[in-house]
Amino acid sequence: MPIMLPLLTTLAFLTTSFFIFSLLYDTVSCYWFTPRRIKKKMAKQGVHGPKPRPLLGNILDVAALLSKSTSSDMPSISHDLVPRLLPHFLAWSTQFGKRFIFWNGIEPRMCLTETDLIKELLSKYSAVSGKSWLQQQGSKHFIGRGLLMANGQNWFHQRHIVAPAFVGDRLKSYAGYMVECTKEMLESIENEVKSGRSEFEIGEYMTRLTADIISRTEFESSYEKGKQIFDLLTVLQHLCAQASRHLCLPGSRFFPSKYNREIKALKGKVEELLMEIIQSRRDCVEIGRSSSYGNDLLGMLLNEMQKKKDGNELSLNLQIIMDECKTFFFAGHETTALLLTWTVMLLATNPSWQHKVRAEVMAICGSQTPSFHHLSKLSLLSMVINESLRLYPPASILPRMAFEDIKLGDLEIPKGLSIWIPVLAIHHSEELWGKDANEFNPERFANSKAFTSGGFIPFASGPRNCVGQSFALMETKIILAMLISKFSFTISDNYRHAPIVVLTIKPKYGVQVCLKPLN
Repeated sequence: MPIMLPLLTTLAFLTTSFFIFSLLYDTVSCYWFTPRRIKKKMAKQGVHGPKPRPLLGNILDVAALLSKSTSSDMPSISHDLVPRLLPHFLAWSTQFGKRFIFWNGIEPRMCLTETDLIKELLSKYSAVSGKSWLQQQGSKHFIGRGLLMANGQNWFHQRHIVAPAFVGDRLKSYAGYMVECTKEMLESIENEVKSGRSEFEIGEYMTRLTADIISRTEFESSYEKGKQIFDLLTVLQHLCAQASRHLCLPGSRFFPSKYNREIKALKGKVEELLMEIIQSRRDCVEIGRSSSYGNDLLGMLLNEMQKKKDGNELSLNLQIIMDECKTFFFAGHETTALLLTWTVMLLATNPSWQHKVRAEVMAICGSQTPSFHHLSKLSLLSMVINESLRLYPPASILPRMAFEDIKLGDLEIPKGLSIWIPVLAIHHSEELWGKDANEFNPERFANSKAFTSGGFIPFASGPRNCVGQSFALMETKIILAMLISKFSFTISDNYRHAPIVVLTIKPKYGVQVCLKPLN
């Protein structure tokens, strides 16, 4: 026994020392060796960029350029957004060429605007590229490791489970919720118009409407709790937009800072509400009041989890289900609300197109409420929505990290390099779209060329494209068709054109329009 004690002490010491050494090596490798290796390899291929600061990279440079470009409102309603929202792209592409590297903290990012290489990356290499550690850490308290942030086999499995919710008869079944919720919103506006109001901040109405629709789609009878979750996630989104500046120092995510405490407290409240909804579903099944967990998105995920448990495949757990709910709550209302808001602004400032779309809706739907079967016939409305997505894509950038060495065209992309696809710049490229690239012209979507050129990627492309794309477009068409058949609208004199980026492209002061009932 006396001999064993020193031996155990020595083993414990060696184990602890090895653990500490491994941790230090991984940290130094992550923050120093790997980024330098990537920088050296890309420099050999002629890809250079602005000099990074230690740990911070070019975060301060980007912040300074953005602060300057967005310090004032745009003098007129111009759609030339790249100088305002991506000033660093303009500055560095002018200085270093189409391909350049900049640093988001310790993460090297290569800008890529060549559409043939983007197609290859998003289709051929979708299995070996995805979201980086920094992105996952920055959003883990917001949407966690749901489909949007999952990689590899986790992503493939989650996509396989979730995809059926957005196709076929299940997709058609959501139209009823969309029509019902839109009717309630339009009745509310009509009552306010009758009381003498004419000006409306349409963004607020679209945000509430899409939150109401996703609450009913995702949680059905528990949608009131869904609205509370929406309010909390909105605050979390603004905090998570600042994440990159809080993740520069090693271990900073563990600091008991005010930022970390606040963000964790909000996450806790969101998950507490989600667990209350989940537990009520479980109780109903256990006491025999229901044979399943429901037909909404949450019910589908819970039913799938139970199947996997019965088959001894624990591939879904409650945390993943909560993360999936948060992901679709954000993606299901935020992007659609913004698409609707920007489209109303564009139609309000282009009355001739508003008249064309209204005439089309009246001709196809008549006095009926738009149904799922009407939507494919609304071709002019589809063109307007696509042009809105081109000018004001919900996400201004699309990042993908390479998880192994890959060959992309003439480039050798090393493992660990993030590829930064500036969607906004591609959508506004005169080279791709012509001299009128910054003008509202839905006619450009009258033929398939606009879709096949590779320059239109509002929902990404390839296997990792947006799973809810059809849901979002169906919702947008129904809401706009119902709105435009009830009201004419013009832009208010109070509207100030000032797009900003808070994860997505938003109107800084909202979009004020004057609504007038058609009857």
